[in-house]
Order: sequence, then structure tokens, then C-alpha cells
Amino acid sequence: MLTATRPPQLKTVLIAAGMVLTLAMGVRHGFGFWLQPISQAYGWTRETFSLAMALQNLMWGLFAPFAGMAADRFGTARVVIAGALLYAGGLLWMATVSQPTAFVLGSGVLIGAALACTAFGAVSGIIGRTAPEHRRSWAFGISSAASSFGQFVMMPVEQQLISLTGWQSAFFLLAALVALVMLPMAFGLREMPVQKPAGGEQSIMEATREAFAYRPFLLLVAGYFVCGFQVVFIGVHMPSYLKDKGIMDPSVAVMALALIGLFNIFGSYYAGKLGGVLPKRYLLSSIYITRAVVISLFLLAPLTPWSVYVFSCAMGLLWLSTVPLTNGVIAGIFGVKYLSMLSGFVFFSHQVGSFLGVWLGGVLFTRDGNYNTVWGITIALGVFAALINLPINERAIVRQQPALA
Repeated sequence: MLTATRPPQLKTVLIAAGMVLTLAMGVRHGFGFWLQPISQAYGWTRETFSLAMALQNLMWGLFAPFAGMAADRFGTARVVIAGALLYAGGLLWMATVSQPTAFVLGSGVLIGAALACTAFGAVSGIIGRTAPEHRRSWAFGISSAASSFGQFVMMPVEQQLISLTGWQSAFFLLAALVALVMLPMAFGLREMPVQKPAGGEQSIMEATREAFAYRPFLLLVAGYFVCGFQVVFIGVHMPSYLKDKGIMDPSVAVMALALIGLFNIFGSYYAGKLGGVLPKRYLLSSIYITRAVVISLFLLAPLTPWSVYVFSCAMGLLWLSTVPLTNGVIAGIFGVKYLSMLSGFVFFSHQVGSFLGVWLGGVLFTRDGNYNTVWGITIALGVFAALINLPINERAIVRQQPALA
């Protein structure tokens, strides 16, 4: 039985969710290391692999609201178990399928659905419902830091697996690791399922209509689109960008992505902590404008391994620091009952941005022979996101009470 007989402890939930996020996000962030080996093995252009990663991110976002609904209704543990099985299956698919259309569709759908069931949206509800209100932003920061730790740990692991065992065997080993870690951790995420609403309580459809009719929610949706575009473009295309620019040592790209993960541990944690005492909208706006500045300076400075490392450290502090703040705003406005579902809707926008970021990276590189246009888009979007987060109203929404008979 997966249904808990008593409320879960916050420490247990954070450890289990942290382990799931560490692996889910860590493996996913390393997919850029497979771009060139797979493309060379099958004679594909970069656009094919980029399209697979783009579809994967889009499907992640598309499935996220439904995974959130299931987690809110049936419990997080069941959703994580389904996600672990999908994740392992998707990695095996990527290892064995050589037909480009099948590779794009299969890896995109399987891994996308898996991430929807094992990443932020799926576990945000149980964290929000378990943590007391005054520690909620901090708890979101802890979970976000765990995903960043996964990126830091898994980058060198995945690169070494590819170097030592070959890119196909690396997928097989990661599939086994996902199943062996995530399935046991799901049992630490057991909770009492949320019962069907009765009387005047809000239904899923009512909560959805309320959110999409509320302007601050729509601004969050628009801002999160930018976050997805920026981080996934950089995460997938950075290794190839550095190689194109003459930095041939693959350890530089590995170190760059690992540094992003390392510094994001601190960025996510302190963003969550600061979100408990400062207006989250101002923190979000500061993150986006600082990203635009950091990217601009990186492109203007001479490109050396050390400039890459400095850029990675700075971006790491900003990488997933939007997550605890965004989830905190949603919980503060709408409450925690449908938090996973509403976070999933916002995250869908993030993944539309991810789709465009990774796909346009491949398309525009194929057209132009460089990434200059996409870098320019990331800077402009950062300024846009900084501006639209400023007017967000974080106060709890005022709902009309049903009239008494």
C-alpha cells in the first residue's frame, strides 16, 4: 500500500524528493553530451538531436499539469513510480533506436512524460502541503538545490560513462540507476490522497479557471517561458558552442556545466530563503535582468576556459533560483491544495520556452553556422522577463464565499 496512514514528515519528504530530483534533473542536464556522438554515429545534423531534445522539453511541459493533477489527487508516490519506469524506458529507447523520426518521437514523449512525473511540478505539492507556511519558500529552495546538486554530480559521471563505455552503454547504465534509486525513494513521498471536493470547496476546473483569469498568474506564466528558453539553450548547446569556438578540450564543457550545478545549489537555496522575507516578484525580476547582463558580458569578453568558468559560476547562481520563488508565489496566491497542478501549468510555459530555445539553437546554427542570433534572443528575453515580473501581486487571492441558503 502506498497510502500513508499519517501525514509525512518534512525531513522525510525533502530527502526523498531531493533524491528523485537529483537524479531526474542530473541525468536530463547531461543530454547535451550525447549531441555530437549520436549525430556522428548516425550521420544526422545537429537539428535532429536538437528537435528530439526540444520535443522532450515540450512534452515535459504538456504532461506536467496532468502529472500534477494526479499527484494532487492520488498521491505523489504513485506518480513518481510511473515516472521512474518511463524514464528508464526512455533512456533505453535513446540507446537503441537509430531511425531519426522514431528517435525524436520516442525519446521526446517517454523522457518528457517521465520528467513531468519526477521533477519540480510533481513533487511541489507534497512539499507545499508538508512544510509550514513560514518554511515553505525555504523548503522549495532545498528541493531546487537538490536538483542543482544532481547537475553538479551527474555532469562528470555522464561524460565519463560516455568516454569509458561508449554512448550506448552509458544510456543502459543510467536506466538501471534511475530505476534503482527512484523507485525506493517514492515510498518516502507517501501521503493521504486529496479527497474529492465537497460542498463549497473548489474543484479542479474551478481552480484552473480562477488561475487563468488572474493577471499575476499570467505574468508568472510569461516569465517562466523566458527561464526555460535561456537555461535549456545553454545547457544543451554549450558544449558544442565551446568546441565551435576552438575550446576543444571536452573537460572545459564538463566543468562549465558542473559549475552551473554547483553554484545553483547555493543560488536555489538562498533564493528560497530570501523569498521568505523579501517580495518574490522583485527577486524574480532581479534574477532575469542579471542573467541578461551576465550573458552579454560573456559574449563581449575574450573566450577562454576561465571566462567560461566565471560565466558558469554566475549563471549557476541564477539557474534554478526562479523555481522556489515561482512556486512560492503560486502557493501564496492560490494555496497548496492544487499546487502541483498549477505549478504544472506554469511549467508548461517554461517548457514551451525550452522547446524553442533548444530547437532554435539547432535550426539557427544550421542556417547561420553560429549561435549569435540565439544568444541575442536570450538577452532580449531576459530584459522582458525582468519587466513583467515587477507588477505581480503576491497577496492571497480573495475568493467570494458561496451564498448560504
